[in-house]
Amino acid sequence: MKRKTLNRREFLKRAGIVTGGAMAMMAFEPFSSYARSKDNGVTGENLMTYRTQQGTGEKISLLGFGMMRLPRDNQELVNELVDYAIAHGVNYFDTAPMYGGGLNEGIVGAALSRHPRDKYYVATKMSNYKEDYWDLENAKKMYANSFEKLRVDYIDYYLLHGVGQGGMEALENRFLKNGLLDFLVKEREAGRIRHLGFSYHGDVRVFDWLVDHNDTYHWDFVQIQMNFLDWRHASLEKGGWKVDADAEYLYNKLAKAGIQAVVMEPFRGGALSKMSQEQVDQLKAVRPNDTVAQWAFRWVSSHPNILTTLSGMNVMEHLVENVATHSPLEPCTAAENELLERIADAMSGIPTVPCTTCAYCMPCPYGVDIPGNFAFYNEAMNNKLLPLPEKSSPDYSVKQKQFAEQYLAHFPAESRANQCMDCEECLKKCPQQIRIPNQLSRINDILRGR
Repeated sequence: MKRKTLNRREFLKRAGIVTGGAMAMMAFEPFSSYARSKDNGVTGENLMTYRTQQGTGEKISLLGFGMMRLPRDNQELVNELVDYAIAHGVNYFDTAPMYGGGLNEGIVGAALSRHPRDKYYVATKMSNYKEDYWDLENAKKMYANSFEKLRVDYIDYYLLHGVGQGGMEALENRFLKNGLLDFLVKEREAGRIRHLGFSYHGDVRVFDWLVDHNDTYHWDFVQIQMNFLDWRHASLEKGGWKVDADAEYLYNKLAKAGIQAVVMEPFRGGALSKMSQEQVDQLKAVRPNDTVAQWAFRWVSSHPNILTTLSGMNVMEHLVENVATHSPLEPCTAAENELLERIADAMSGIPTVPCTTCAYCMPCPYGVDIPGNFAFYNEAMNNKLLPLPEKSSPDYSVKQKQFAEQYLAHFPAESRANQCMDCEECLKKCPQQIRIPNQLSRINDILRGR
């Protein structure tokens, strides 16, 4: 079925976008609805906000559960998290064959299969990054394994995983030349896949090509990274390595094509919690009781063409807070959007590393704790503990010494940045396509001589 493509005027009218104020978007019908069922068996009232899947009318919770960061060795905790989520109206659960060292799908399947099949929608992916899985038969085995591990006979949301990494050549080798995408389209026609889409990282030309061929593939959804910093600053500090586009471009192109978006990294892997105290105080002045995470989730979920916003929740505290934020969602006001835009602009001037701590880059062959190093560095930068960047500053040596002492106390010798041998094994694994050795050298520059 061919999708209707909105022209620019229709899109702007539906989304409520005023020229010069694209960040001021509010949720609207028919995308949103509230469930207020008092019979969920555990908690009483369910106020979760839902969005409607175009074409089928399915109600999808605006908060989705990203399962990637779940523990590998604590099924009981996973079960508790899943039970709480379902009891409070969360019904979208996202996993992939490569998550958790290949264990995540099985863990997720064990937890979800304890519930009636109509209580949840499960999303998984074709993670055929390795060349062995460019072979169609091997890729089909990965696909079949997902059904077995998830304990399902159909998959609600199936994605081409991480398109854009490796550019058009990788897309052709992974999905086009081998007939894999054609196979997945037929699986959707057969009903074994209910909704087909892709997740995007990297070269925006791949994103554009797939969206521009929507009349051929009829994408049901597309997963993108989106948060109030990446909205207009996604390509910061890439040094020419990442051919990327801001989330504003990705979101608007999908909306105009009539394709709903699933959002990953709404909190930038926790990086947004590292904003300066001055910026936190600005948020607290408006909403004293809200955390930075609540601001981030409200901003993303206020956009009308978002089907669900994924959060990687592996502790009950985060799950409870995120559920509350979406039960029901209180959309950001125009003034709040303007405040977040000013904060994003200010944050863009700080040379942090755009690492989301997903740990795809690990293990490092030489033992470097890559995400740990970047998290430590970013926190120091955001809190102005590092010398920025003028060495003639009178407090440069004091801050340099303070950083070095804290860093050396925090990291054992074998996991420090100076263990990097520039082998570049990490480059092909990083979804953000960060020039990891180059970024680690920032830390070495500060520590040099110590």
